[in-house]
Amino acid sequence: MLNEDALKQVMATMLNVDAATINEDSSMDNVPNWDSLRHMNLVLALEEEFKVTIPDEDAGNITSYKLIKLVLQDLQAQG
Repeated sequence: MLNEDALKQVMATMLNVDAATINEDSSMDNVPNWDSLRHMNLVLALEEEFKVTIPDEDAGNITSYKLIKLVLQDLQAQG
């Protein structure tokens, strides 16, 4: 089961925003600090936090909280 609080905390830390502002609608489109460099760092931080390896084809596509959650849930289910 994915720890959504941990996910929000990692996202907040890497995107330099308050964790309370991360929600189901958060995406690269509406989080001002979420640029390509922070996105790469976010992917690395997610891999470390959740002990998964996010495939390259997924890493570029997980540009919203919902998509990150889906990919992490799938990877955890496989692991």
